[in-house]
Amino acid sequence: MRLSSGYEDRKARMEMISLMDVMFLILVFFVYSIFSMTVHRGLKVDLPASKGSPEKGEQTIITLAADNTLSLNKKPMPFDDLVLATVKIWREKSSPVLISADKAASLGTGIELLGKLKNGGVERVAFQVSGQEKK
Repeated sequence: MRLSSGYEDRKARMEMISLMDVMFLILVFFVYSIFSMTVHRGLKVDLPASKGSPEKGEQTIITLAADNTLSLNKKPMPFDDLVLATVKIWREKSSPVLISADKAASLGTGIELLGKLKNGGVERVAFQVSGQEKK
């Protein structure tokens, strides 16, 4: 006596779901492998906090506000006029120039200002600090 289960007439087939899962896992493996092999060419920089010493004598103070507006000795000025006026004061008095910049101000503006002052011949330029180190 022979029993019929109904599966005798069906053809063999390949299950695609499990193959797709395996291929997806292999793809994920290779993607993560590629990311771990990339060379990161950036520099790690830990910017220092500084405890500054007060400057003595007459000073020229450039203020860089949070909205990137500039003023020379509390008098608002455009960027180029400020650089020319600062160079003129430096040539007359040789007083140190302090850049007092807000934390929220653009670093690019401060660096550009520093570069233009150095190109103009100003030798004593420094960024003003709060005088307290981070803990």
